[in-house]
Amino acid sequence: MRLFRHKRGREIELDEILLDSSNLPAFNKGRVEGRLETPIRARSVYAVGGVFLCIAGVFLYQLVSLQVVNGQAYTEKSEKNRLDQTVLFASRGAIFDRVGELLAWNVDSTHIQQFSEREYNTRRGIGHIVGYVSYPQRDRAGFYYRTEYQGLSGAERAFSEKLQGKNGEQLIEADAHGAVISSHVVHLPEPGESVTLSIDAEMGEALYDAIATTASAFGFHSGAGMIMDVHTGEVIAMASFPSYDPNVLVKGDDEETIESYNTDDRLPLLNKVISGLYTPGSIVKPFVAFGALHENIIDPLKTIFSAGKMIVPNPYFPDLPSVFTDWKAHGAVNMRQAIAVSSNIYFYTIGGGFEGQPGLGITKLKKYYSMFGFGTTTGIELSGEVPGVVPDPEWKEKQFEDGTWRLGDTYFTAIGQFGFQATPIEFARAYAAIANGGTLVTPTLLKGGQGATSSIDMPASERKVIVEGMRGSILNGTARAMNRSDVEFAGKTGTAELGSSKAFVNSWVAGFYPYEKPKYVFILLMEHGPRQNLFGASPAMARFFNWVKVHKPEYLTEIDSDKSNNDE
Repeated sequence: MRLFRHKRGREIELDEILLDSSNLPAFNKGRVEGRLETPIRARSVYAVGGVFLCIAGVFLYQLVSLQVVNGQAYTEKSEKNRLDQTVLFASRGAIFDRVGELLAWNVDSTHIQQFSEREYNTRRGIGHIVGYVSYPQRDRAGFYYRTEYQGLSGAERAFSEKLQGKNGEQLIEADAHGAVISSHVVHLPEPGESVTLSIDAEMGEALYDAIATTASAFGFHSGAGMIMDVHTGEVIAMASFPSYDPNVLVKGDDEETIESYNTDDRLPLLNKVISGLYTPGSIVKPFVAFGALHENIIDPLKTIFSAGKMIVPNPYFPDLPSVFTDWKAHGAVNMRQAIAVSSNIYFYTIGGGFEGQPGLGITKLKKYYSMFGFGTTTGIELSGEVPGVVPDPEWKEKQFEDGTWRLGDTYFTAIGQFGFQATPIEFARAYAAIANGGTLVTPTLLKGGQGATSSIDMPASERKVIVEGMRGSILNGTARAMNRSDVEFAGKTGTAELGSSKAFVNSWVAGFYPYEKPKYVFILLMEHGPRQNLFGASPAMARFFNWVKVHKPEYLTEIDSDKSNNDE
């Protein structure tokens, strides 16, 4: 009976019943279908948990080691080993003159810095043309707060964007001692472009020397001059005396020389060609003559008599007439002769009128001076250019307590005196317009450049009278010191009296060559010399062209050759 007695125990679940293999349904064995699942044992769970606890313990140990035990040491190390972003300075472009002579270039730095230093040509008088730069700047910690070269004057400033290039960038890891551990270039620097100027540096130095020699020998304070292509506006030579050495200013360590530049009353840092304002005197007369012709004020063949002075009656005080003098008695002169001998009486008359001969008057005088660009800047690329001053009633009202405009003011304005002031470059551009037949061209410092132009209504018949008068000035007039056989000049001189005592003068000469087919215009100012001095701008310019004939004959002989070819 015990055999049939039911034994107590746990119940058998359905999934514990073994199925007959022959009765298995079509389970997908790849998906483990039809398999029996049994519960995971507790000790297995404990084993896996223990492993994870061990791993967490390792991470906790490392965290405590990094942050607590060795935290300060690692902090100091991380601060000492830095990853810095640094500048790769672009190489600045070189500057050449028109014949390929180097005027500015780069040299390896003699200091602990990452950029090249600038070196300049040492020709006399080169400073105002080339200028100089200020280097990139960094603070005491070595951080560059200014990463570009700054052009401060001359061509360095005018063409700085082209010369500059684009800086590169790199990442550098350095240790506490500054040693580079690793580096990576983000992008390479792009070097700046070279610039070729229209200037012939050797010719400019010769012009500078001519001014310096004349100033030293004959008591002039300073001087300025230039040569320019009358068609393109390319400046071939430019000189302002005294000048400065750009190498001194770019280095900045020769304090004594720099101080002398700042205290010299001749203003060597000032480019007098574009920034010096001077009373011009009689070199304005060709422009007054053009105005009189254009307005039909006078027939060019009509003569006006000069006895050395002109007496204008005073209607209010008959016993006190106004007397306007000529520099000498010229007798009867027509317009061509008046330009050649520079008769003041003739130009007083056509400027303001006298004894039935009408004059232009101040309004029309101002009109024709302005037509040739006086009273404005020329637009040359150089910085620091200033506009001249053409006096008129409005100007006088601002300048004087008694601002009444008088006839005498018109007379003096017609001969380039009174409040008239201009820069040498203004006159170079104006005379170029006469030379080329009525095109006002903007001067340029770039070789192959073409300055902007504007037209002046200048009939050939009127121009002919003026240039023939200027040719007469060279042949037998006030500019005969420049008469030569190898090239024909057309010119005009000017002697501007200075101050109330009139003991000093500015001496000018302006003109162009060759006379029949003009190519170049020239201007020369000798500033503030003794009135009794017989050696002025014309002889100085003649000496300069003597040098040109020997050392730079291409500026004379090639013109003659071109002329011969054109004539054929």
